[in-house]
Amino acid sequence: MGTVRVFLFITVLLCLTTRSWAQTRDTSSTALHATRDTTFNTSEYLTLRQCIDYAMIHQPALNKSVINVDIAKTTNAINLAAWLPQVSASGELIHNIQQPNINTTQTTGSSTTRQSVANTFVPGVAVSQAIFSPNLLYTSRSAPFYTKQAEQATDSTKIFLVSSVSKSFYNVLLTLEQINILKEDTTRLGKNLRDAYHQYKGGIVDETDYEEASITLNNSKAQLKQATENVVPQYAALKQLIGFPPEKQFNVSFDTLQMMRDIPIDTTQQLQYEKRIEYQQVATSKGLQNELVKYYGYSFLPTVSAFFNYNLEFENNNFSKLFGSSYPSSLIGLSFNIPIFTGFARLHNLHKAKLQQQLLNWDETDLRSQIYKEYTTALANYKSNLYNFSLLQKNVAMAKRVYFVVTLQYKQGIIPYLNVITAESNLISSEISYLNALFQVLSNKIDLQKAMGNISY
Repeated sequence: MGTVRVFLFITVLLCLTTRSWAQTRDTSSTALHATRDTTFNTSEYLTLRQCIDYAMIHQPALNKSVINVDIAKTTNAINLAAWLPQVSASGELIHNIQQPNINTTQTTGSSTTRQSVANTFVPGVAVSQAIFSPNLLYTSRSAPFYTKQAEQATDSTKIFLVSSVSKSFYNVLLTLEQINILKEDTTRLGKNLRDAYHQYKGGIVDETDYEEASITLNNSKAQLKQATENVVPQYAALKQLIGFPPEKQFNVSFDTLQMMRDIPIDTTQQLQYEKRIEYQQVATSKGLQNELVKYYGYSFLPTVSAFFNYNLEFENNNFSKLFGSSYPSSLIGLSFNIPIFTGFARLHNLHKAKLQQQLLNWDETDLRSQIYKEYTTALANYKSNLYNFSLLQKNVAMAKRVYFVVTLQYKQGIIPYLNVITAESNLISSEISYLNALFQVLSNKIDLQKAMGNISY
């Protein structure tokens, strides 16, 4: 009975250890995700930095990428668990309904004896330990690459979010600024309409000036209405990108002077392909493929493991006295398995892995060309739009001065109203073009930073 207690104690201890380890894993996993569920206190106005920070916590695609990192690490832990000792407990309780007999012949005569007893209970513990295995060796060497792949996918999602959120934020700002300009334009045209009406009533000008003023004002109102409606889906697009609840509202906040200071970028920097996340992902895939080639190269090696078995046999014809006595047995040994011939499967797998390695090399070559094209395109767009922005900035100042002079000349009856319309059209066109150039060059800067791998998050 003392041996039975020892055996039961070992079995219970193993079960409790396994349960405790599983609870520890679950608790740490829960704590990890709890840190991701922190709330983000938003105010009525959000800056671009706040929008990006909000997206880094609440954006669904990014959170899925973070979970995929945990999944990759957990999968590696599952695959590497085979390196640890594998322990199992088993048992058989047997009752022989009809026991076999054996006849023995001796010089004194023959006799019949029973070959077994009526009741038998054989519990046992089996322990195995992997010493060497090509599969486990490949699993341990490739595990860091799978984790890196998941982490790089998360980094790629973050870079995409920074770029997309910035551009969407600029689109909202552009439309809001256009609305402000169109409001000012509508106010000016409304004043011009009143002036033309009074001059028409006073007999200074004919009816066409008043009608032209009305047409111009209506066109401005139509543009204002269109811009006002367009800002709603643009806000919705920004909400979707940062993971903001659709039913809640917020306004964008920006500093014009800071935006102007953010325009310059060092265009003399040399392109470094290694800084691009896509290039890093290809490098990781190549490292993983190299491990696969090595695996097929040493797959002919044997699999070696050690084992230990302990059995405790109880026998008795009387079931109530089954545990009265026991007969222990144990053994220890080594096992190995050597693949001798597999129908050339290993050679074909090795050849296939090397071909896939060549594909990755060509992918890297193609990616370098693609990155260079993106870089040169982004650099050319940034330089041209920056030059365009500087010219349009001067045009706005001149258009305002021309409009002011032409308006005074019209009130004095020197020039026709058509000149006022032309000056007004040039002014609104210059202001809107200036705004477009401002936000276009900011977007071009984002594209250039992304092409150079300089997006920070």
